[in-house]
Amino acid sequence: MLTLQVEKRTPGALTKLRASGLVPGVVYGPHHEASSIAFPALAFDKVFRQAGESAVINLVGLDAELPVLVHEVDLDPLTNKPAHVDFYAITKGEKVEVNIPIEFVGESPAVKSGANLVKVLHEIEVEADPMNLPQHLTVDISVLATMNDQIHVRDVKLPAGVTLVTPEEEVVVLVQAVEVETEAPVAADITSIEIEKKGKEEADEVGAEA
Repeated sequence: MLTLQVEKRTPGALTKLRASGLVPGVVYGPHHEASSIAFPALAFDKVFRQAGESAVINLVGLDAELPVLVHEVDLDPLTNKPAHVDFYAITKGEKVEVNIPIEFVGESPAVKSGANLVKVLHEIEVEADPMNLPQHLTVDISVLATMNDQIHVRDVKLPAGVTLVTPEEEVVVLVQAVEVETEAPVAADITSIEIEKKGKEEADEVGAEA
């Protein structure tokens, strides 16, 4: 199981905390009182790349090891690096609802023939014991053989002990025809032509009178 070394912190002084290479966070849950924590940015990046929001992480450095899920990551708008992280403390045996990312595999015959592949969903919400949560759900797009073929949530294979929360009729991915854009013909500006013609006639009349 993945682990992350953390330390307790007192609220405030976030700028100084981040300048020292630490990320502020909070951990809470139905059986855990909210606690303010801090942890090294580099260590969190490494763990989060492997865990995402669906794998259990053990927080080390509190009164006891605490299994958690990453609930929310706030990113700095300038650096796009984690500015604050919320962890959800889990209890073994109690199910949680989590969004699991979709991993698309295979090659669609319809796409090879020139169709567009449209990915409607990039994650599916499921309910499961935290210890049974998959890191991703696999969707094989090789079954998309003809135009307008679709894969629905109900078609996605789930591991044992995992049940759907996302409505099963929702579309995950589909193929559709490529739209060809055509330029509309440019209409002649009759008004300007008439004005220009009239102006020429007036000029000719003036020239004749002279």
